[in-house]
Amino acid sequence: MVTRSEQIFVNLPVKDLQASIAFFTKLGYEFNPKFTDENATQMIIGKNIFAMLLKEDFFQTFHKNELADTTKVREVLITISLESREAVDELVDLALSIGAETAAEPQEYEYMYSRSFLDLDKHLWEILYFNEDAFE
Repeated sequence: MVTRSEQIFVNLPVKDLQASIAFFTKLGYEFNPKFTDENATQMIIGKNIFAMLLKEDFFQTFHKNELADTTKVREVLITISLESREAVDELVDLALSIGAETAAEPQEYEYMYSRSFLDLDKHLWEILYFNEDAFE
C-alpha cells in the first residue's frame, strides 16, 4: 500500500510571531486568517503546502522534547522549488536584504540551481530551480 498525502504542513517554532509574519510577507507569502491567532499562523507556500509558524511556547505544547537550538544544530531543511533560476535569485536576495543570513554558497548542476538562507529563527530554507529539460 502506498500512502499519498493531500497536503503538507511543516510546523516551525518561532521566537517572534509578528516578526516572522512580517519577514515572510515581504517575501511575498500570504497567511490564512482562519488559522492565525496570537500563537500561530498558517503561511501558504503552495496550493497544498503550508508552514505553520508557532510561537515557541505554543509549539512545545505538541511534544515533550526540547527545542533545537538552531544556532548550533540544524533541525530541518525546507526546500521549495521555483519556476526559474532568476526567481530563485530574486527570492533569496530579497530574504537576505530583510534580515536572513546566507546558509551556503549557491549550488549549480546541469539539472538544478539552488541557494539557501537562514530565516529569523535560523530555520534553513533551500530555494531551487529544477530543470526537468536537462533529463530529456
